[in-house]
Amino acid sequence: MDITRILELIPHRYPFLLVDRVVEFERRRRVVAIKNVTFNEPFFLGHFPGAPVMPGVLIIEALAQAAAVLILLEVEDRRQKLVYFTGIDECRFRRPVVPGDQLRLELDVLRLRPRAAKMRAVATVDGEVAAEATLMSAMVDRT
Repeated sequence: MDITRILELIPHRYPFLLVDRVVEFERRRRVVAIKNVTFNEPFFLGHFPGAPVMPGVLIIEALAQAAAVLILLEVEDRRQKLVYFTGIDECRFRRPVVPGDQLRLELDVLRLRPRAAKMRAVATVDGEVAAEATLMSAMVDRT
């Protein structure tokens, strides 16, 4: 799934869109997405000058956005819905993510209900775990 389709599904836009492509999708089970991390990311201006590192919370946000793609593909009236990131458990950061890295965002569904989801999330770079967590999300009506 390319960026055009992603933009149709989730409301995030530059500079906060953190999913570039979906490379795997299994309905109700799994999604794998890619974020290409470039030196031009706005957060590198201040995190950290001279030694840029992607903030860990933005790695988690990228995972949450990939989760939203999976959730919204499950509903027919997706244009009338939003997915909120509602919780996180067992979060660990294992390695820094720096300019030039390709972040692979892998999410496996643990529970998927009509208005809520729980997923195991792992972000890797070149096969090394950068971050992992269990994420919770809720789907709500747009107002």
